[in-house]
Amino acid sequence: MGVIGVGAPTGRWAGRGIRSVLGGLAALGLAFTNLPLLAVSVLVLAMTPVPFLGLALVPWTMRLVRMRADLERRRASRTGVLVTRPYHPEPERAVAGGWQRFRWTVTDPATWRDLAWLGPGAVVGSGLAAFVVLIPLYGLAGVTLVPVWVWLATGWYGYGAVWSVESFGAGLLCVPQGAAILVAGLSAAPWLRRVDAHFARLFLAPTKTAELRLRVTQLTATRADTVDAQAAELRRIERDLHDGVQARLVSLSMVIGLADEILDRNPAGARRLLAEAKESSGAALVELRHLVRGIHPPVLAERGLGGAVRALALGLPVDISVDVDLPGRPDTPVESAAYFAVAETLTNLIRHSRAHRGTVSLRYAHGVLNIVVTDDGAGGADPAAGSGLRGIERRLAAFDGTMTLSSPPAGPTVITMELPCVLSSPKTTLFSATD
Repeated sequence: MGVIGVGAPTGRWAGRGIRSVLGGLAALGLAFTNLPLLAVSVLVLAMTPVPFLGLALVPWTMRLVRMRADLERRRASRTGVLVTRPYHPEPERAVAGGWQRFRWTVTDPATWRDLAWLGPGAVVGSGLAAFVVLIPLYGLAGVTLVPVWVWLATGWYGYGAVWSVESFGAGLLCVPQGAAILVAGLSAAPWLRRVDAHFARLFLAPTKTAELRLRVTQLTATRADTVDAQAAELRRIERDLHDGVQARLVSLSMVIGLADEILDRNPAGARRLLAEAKESSGAALVELRHLVRGIHPPVLAERGLGGAVRALALGLPVDISVDVDLPGRPDTPVESAAYFAVAETLTNLIRHSRAHRGTVSLRYAHGVLNIVVTDDGAGGADPAAGSGLRGIERRLAAFDGTMTLSSPPAGPTVITMELPCVLSSPKTTLFSATD
């Protein structure tokens, strides 16, 4: 037990250090691309007054700058420093080489912040990356000095600026020094990478004004999508009521009225009509229950999200395993959105994936409800193909939720949904917790 307890943290520490060194090596190479990209950008901006040339080249060059900045943002996120994209939404009907695309590019403050980062980012990034890479390598050289010295069979070998090795014993003295430097380098590497990420964040993250603008834009789009989704849902309910339950109730009223007219002169015929009316009322009741279930399933209210998803999975023709670890229940609107998102995802699984089995995982951690749906189907799912995934995104976005999709051709398909929420007391989830 002692070996496991010590070895696992040591392995994680060494793994973080090595990954940081490799990341520093990549950062060192990428930093050298900043200055050429900056030089090209300045040259292209100087050509802006040239008719047609500036309109075409400036947006194209700034796209390269944004790609480089986005790469740095993703690299910063791997160190735990989140850097959000700050750009204005691209205007509709903006064509390459057109005035709208040019104006959208040059009037966005984030464009100039990207350009302002290229020079300092190259200097700071390359400097920190050099420390991240060279310190562990220097320590590794000390650790491996003796084998290398023996292998070279030379009478002199230098370690450091003034440390000359002229004997085997002197080489052995380098080993503890190299080990200490190696440990220090691997320990400092993640911290240095985060320093670089924080420096990049000063330039590449949105300002407070930009964050507010992006939030307003996001909320505007989310509100419009939510209104559209609610309108579509109301139209569906209205259509189902008009074409289903309402039609049956009208028919039921006519049959009862006809039975009332012939009751005195044809009791047998009246009984047949009443039996038909009874059957029709039962069918109307079934349709009404289905309609209510589509609005808010009773099982969701009674047994919570976990129990409702389990009940949903049991009624599907594909083997679906459900794993639930929820210490409480979300608020009713969030719970309903999560349930219908899972239901829509499983419907897509049945209709399109040709899967033989699937899984649904429900977890809650750090204020986020995490839902992962996987299947072993054909893959190739595309939100733009009208498979209902856009509807799931809109449903989740109403609660600041997100959906990510991984569905390579030949599968597997993995859909991850996250919903920020607060869970209620576990006492309110007795049924779902013990199901």
